[in-house]
Amino acid sequence: SGVVVGEALREEGSRRICVGGQALLSAQLSLVRRLRAAGAATIVAAGAVSQPQDALELLAAGANSVQLHSGLVYAGPGLPKRINEAILYERIRDTEEPEPPSFWANWGWMSLLGIGMMIGGVLAWLIASTSVLLPYDETFLGVSRSVINRFNGHIIHFMSHDRITLAGTMISLGIFYYQLAVHGLRFGSHWARTALLTSCTVGFSSFFLYLGYGYFDPLHAIAAAVLLPMLLLTLRGLKDYPSRKPPGLRNDAVWHRAQWGQCCFVVLGFGLAFGGLTIALVGITQVFVPTDLAFLGVTAELLADWNEHLIPLIAHDRAGFGGALFSLAVAIAASALWGVNQGESWLWWTFLWGGIPGFAAGLLVHFHIGYTDFIHLLPVYIAVLLYACGLYLMYPFLVRSAGKEVEVTVTA
Repeated sequence: SGVVVGEALREEGSRRICVGGQALLSAQLSLVRRLRAAGAATIVAAGAVSQPQDALELLAAGANSVQLHSGLVYAGPGLPKRINEAILYERIRDTEEPEPPSFWANWGWMSLLGIGMMIGGVLAWLIASTSVLLPYDETFLGVSRSVINRFNGHIIHFMSHDRITLAGTMISLGIFYYQLAVHGLRFGSHWARTALLTSCTVGFSSFFLYLGYGYFDPLHAIAAAVLLPMLLLTLRGLKDYPSRKPPGLRNDAVWHRAQWGQCCFVVLGFGLAFGGLTIALVGITQVFVPTDLAFLGVTAELLADWNEHLIPLIAHDRAGFGGALFSLAVAIAASALWGVNQGESWLWWTFLWGGIPGFAAGLLVHFHIGYTDFIHLLPVYIAVLLYACGLYLMYPFLVRSAGKEVEVTVTA
């Protein structure tokens, strides 16, 4: 009851078979129009689609649906998503825009959660760069900061480095949560919703990582108790809506360049996820890596013999940082995989401002305390390189295209 228009085209006067390319698209369009005029019930255009514009033209010519073959080689695995977004935009562009939810419906609570994370990160940074230890930390240890310094002058610096990196990660997370809520969740973006809920689930679950060492952080618990209701209130009345922003339709040079930038951030996200899991696992097991002990100048056994509560306190810091880093990695990877679309300048600024606190904290504190082992910092150097390259490569696609009407050309 229908026709499938194949992808292969024999070149005139030759035995060569052409697969893909502009010549094949023209042939597909011509044949689809003839089949539609002849009254074919169902027409599947099974080829010549390497960009959303091609799919729109074939559908406008009379095809009921399109299949992807060689186009996945030319455009990558994101092509189906881009085509679906283009088709949805064509269908809804002239319809009435739904009323956005109120601030207190759901997205506002997530933006407040992000602001709370930023405030908490700034306060944690101030404490970690000054006193480092809070009164209940000293109570748990049974010794003061001055006593610890007399035993080993590197311990407080080492704990400061763990806590400042955690603080920077919290600020970065807060920026991502706020931006994804305001620019994604508020408009019913399914990918932003998935990114937020997955990242938050990981983050709140990581709160329990350090309890196995017998140290309960009351300030951390209070922060979680304040922020968790905001997450629960975010879950009320969530609805998904297609984007009303004009999608990118062509695989032009700017798009190809952005693909490399997108790849950088996807690799960065997965790399940070691996790093976060590793840090969390080390934190709840052996606590230290060899470069840590080399910086401290002592063995783990000697630290445990001097004060049995010292390693549990350090483990609490490490596990918390690992969980937060993994949570941030989820937000970065999801945003890079699903959120990159032409003209989405807010996402570029989210990557920029969301990365600065985490990287600044991770690098500056290491150099400040003298913990500059190259092998220890090598993953950070690689992450910064991916971050800078990704921002540079995606800038024209995300920022320069913002505010420009994307041309939608459909051949009738």
